[in-house]
Amino acid sequence: MTKALVLAGTRSGCGKTSVALGLMRALARQGLRVQPFKAGPDFIDPGLHARAAGRASHNLDTWMMPPEALRACFARFAGEADVVLIEGAMGLFDGRSGADEEGSTAHLAKLLGLPVLLVLDVAAQARSVAAVALGFARFDPALRLSGVVLNRVASPRHEAILRQAMATLPDVPVLGCLPRAESLGLASRHLGLVVAEDVAELDARLEALADWVEQGVDIPALLAGMPELRLLEISAPAPHVSPDASPDLSPAVSRGSRVRIGLARDRAFCFVYAENLRLLEEAGAEIVPFSPLCDAALPKDLDGLYLPGGYPELSAAALSANAPMLAAVRAFCGPGGKGRPVWAECGGFMYLQRALVDSGGAEHAQCGVFPGRAVMRTRRAALGYREARTLAPGPLGPEGTLLRGHEFHYSELEQAGLAAGEQGQAAFALTASDGQTVFDGAALGNVVGGYFHAHLGSNPAAARSFVAACRAAHQKT
Repeated sequence: MTKALVLAGTRSGCGKTSVALGLMRALARQGLRVQPFKAGPDFIDPGLHARAAGRASHNLDTWMMPPEALRACFARFAGEADVVLIEGAMGLFDGRSGADEEGSTAHLAKLLGLPVLLVLDVAAQARSVAAVALGFARFDPALRLSGVVLNRVASPRHEAILRQAMATLPDVPVLGCLPRAESLGLASRHLGLVVAEDVAELDARLEALADWVEQGVDIPALLAGMPELRLLEISAPAPHVSPDASPDLSPAVSRGSRVRIGLARDRAFCFVYAENLRLLEEAGAEIVPFSPLCDAALPKDLDGLYLPGGYPELSAAALSANAPMLAAVRAFCGPGGKGRPVWAECGGFMYLQRALVDSGGAEHAQCGVFPGRAVMRTRRAALGYREARTLAPGPLGPEGTLLRGHEFHYSELEQAGLAAGEQGQAAFALTASDGQTVFDGAALGNVVGGYFHAHLGSNPAAARSFVAACRAAHQKT
């Protein structure tokens, strides 16, 4: 029977990702089938989860996804696992705003009816740790805290003091004490995280994290305290699908009638929600990966392009040097955007600009579909949840189509004759959690793009619209 748990932290940087990865690998090497999930919009942790657990990880976000879509996504992949581990985001109660729980790990745990294992960074603390644990345990009476893991314990004496303090809270058991292990930590990029492909000897690092967790966490007690999913009111799960396999075709869509959508996928373009791809496939698409970095041409017979985000600025010179691919993408978009449908997000949108200026000030020519320059800044340009409204009819739907997602980038767009932030050729009106609205992206014929990362689970009709636009383009040929 499947058991499940949410692993959360008191804040970002408390060590929850290291604990989550170590626990996933430790359970997997015991022969258990571990299904990972990630709370929130982050793209990078799911890649690390997949390497640790051997199964694709999926995002669960209570603001970007309607409750029924979230539960269905959870059930779809949890059904054939022995253990489900959901890694939280930021602190347990941190979400879209300070006024309510929406978007928080706590909200997700309550929605799924799961208990929470809390990771506390106890460095330079003693009895105060019990006060912190008590506050988290009592802040929301509807949330069940199954226990805590004390991270960055300095010495056996420090551990004894901490356990003595925590003994005053009999309802909050200590399920683990982990010593400082700074050498096991993961390096960071400007987005605050690092992609799995960039971690040297990642599997060896994961094995070391698993050893660390096994030595410091009472895994049998942890498993014993997890509820069985048959006790939860979730929808019946669908069969597990390998991360590398194509899902079964919808009965309404035969393989011969599918449109072919090229997906940019390499080190420069690696930020894409698995649920977006599933919804596109469900709507009738065949997803065809290609590499703007390494391939000299687009795959044959494409009906549309999906250019997701990533780190194009780290590969700007190599992208610029691949002139045949730049020309192929430019030709696919067509003069004035009159080619086939193209959807570009963040890094993909930067790739469609005339140039990309890296953090060192060097300018690298890009596709030139749009006339702007994407310029890297030293300070973060935008961060947070966004609700997007399309400003004109396009591949994602009619004018006024609403999507939820997030924005997180360090570059800004400079456009000749169009100041950044003016409506002009903008594709989206983005509303932030504080109610402020700004304009984002650009729309040109069948090409739409912006810094906004959309989660199609917020509006599956947009996936159907993009596939329909691709099918219409296919039928014209």
